[in-house]
Amino acid sequence: MTEVPSRRPSGTPCWASLMAHRVDRALEFYGALFDWEFVPGPRQLGSYVIALRDGRRVAGIGEGAAEPHRPVSWATMLASDDADAAAELARECGGTVGIGPLNADEAGRLAIAVDPSGAVFGIWQGDRLPGAEVDGEPGTVAWSELFTRDAGLVAKFYQTVFGMGAPVPEEGGVDRVVLTAGGRPVAGVRGVGRDLPRDRGAHWMTYFAVSDTDAAVTRAAGLGARVLEPPRDSPYGRLSTVADPEGAALTLITPPAAGGT
Repeated sequence: MTEVPSRRPSGTPCWASLMAHRVDRALEFYGALFDWEFVPGPRQLGSYVIALRDGRRVAGIGEGAAEPHRPVSWATMLASDDADAAAELARECGGTVGIGPLNADEAGRLAIAVDPSGAVFGIWQGDRLPGAEVDGEPGTVAWSELFTRDAGLVAKFYQTVFGMGAPVPEEGGVDRVVLTAGGRPVAGVRGVGRDLPRDRGAHWMTYFAVSDTDAAVTRAAGLGARVLEPPRDSPYGRLSTVADPEGAALTLITPPAAGGT
């Protein structure tokens, strides 16, 4: 397992959270897809549960408001030493804060915000639940990437709000930068211009590691997922984007050094 530090530098994606229409259906799908087990989460978050992979925390799943037309999506939670200060900075920098900051029992303090491009993200000041305990291994989060119209402008927002290092531009004329925190790359921001999906707009994408992308896509489809982008090779590994039975998009990726089941 690739264990991660209990405390992450501010701005680091530390937790992936899904608010489903039906928790029971989501648990059935993701339990079968990633071999996850589940335990109760913070009581203040209602039916929220913590997903475990080999006994270690990897993600969370809860039940959102009973609104049939509310889109279901994975939310990227970014670490912060002070959720209240980060939420205020988000407002000052052109974002909005829709939920919080509020306490989640003794697990931590959170806020849900929207950046100036319209992408939803979370702010997490961890206490007893600092974040995922492992990443980069099959069945865990491998990477987080923000898809937006213009990478540079939005990257500056996150740099300012979370006090991150200067974004690193990607070579080759691609509109993509890498966000850095604590001296290392932690997330990507990709500008896709008019190719931004109309049904999702600007959004954070969660990449889950699998040992065999093609096999995982076949398994996901058999569990009721839709294949949005078929398996393909990339410089970062073989990947494919699917939508779970309630429509939440996620990317399955086999990193070059991935292994296991």
